[in-house]
Amino acid sequence: MQVKGETSVNKLILLFVFDKMESPLSERTLVDMCTSSNDWLNYMDCTVLIHKLKKDGFICDIPSGDDPLYTITTEGREALANYYISIPKSSREEISRYIKLNGAKFRTRQECKSDYYQNKDGTYTVNLKILAAVQPMLELKFVVPDKKTANTIYKKWEDKASDLYSVVYDTLVD
Repeated sequence: MQVKGETSVNKLILLFVFDKMESPLSERTLVDMCTSSNDWLNYMDCTVLIHKLKKDGFICDIPSGDDPLYTITTEGREALANYYISIPKSSREEISRYIKLNGAKFRTRQECKSDYYQNKDGTYTVNLKILAAVQPMLELKFVVPDKKTANTIYKKWEDKASDLYSVVYDTLVD
């Protein structure tokens, strides 16, 4: 990777985010973190650069159901190590600080998926998942009587998934 201009620095910023997060990221999570939640990159550059980094072998995707997850490759880590200094120190510090404070929230959001749909009989089915890098750790389906209940479960899943997983695991393993 030759560092020339803003595009290369932006690629390095993305690699730096992967390195600091220490876990695979969905495109949605990466774009949200780098554009909506912060001003590290603009939306169009971010989406284009993710695909360029993949094409160049600096990140790769891990199939994970609905959304592929991306992770930094050995080549990506080498490029980051070689050109790390090209990322402005202030940017590195801001990204590091932000991820330290918010990284867990982003990991949880992409690991906890929920959805619901209406059945032919008027009830609703709520699908809840906790995703790991390779396969789901937990999948639950609930049939509930109405949309209000389905929506309540849907909204609470992200905050309650970890606790529920612990209770289910502890109950079944004891």
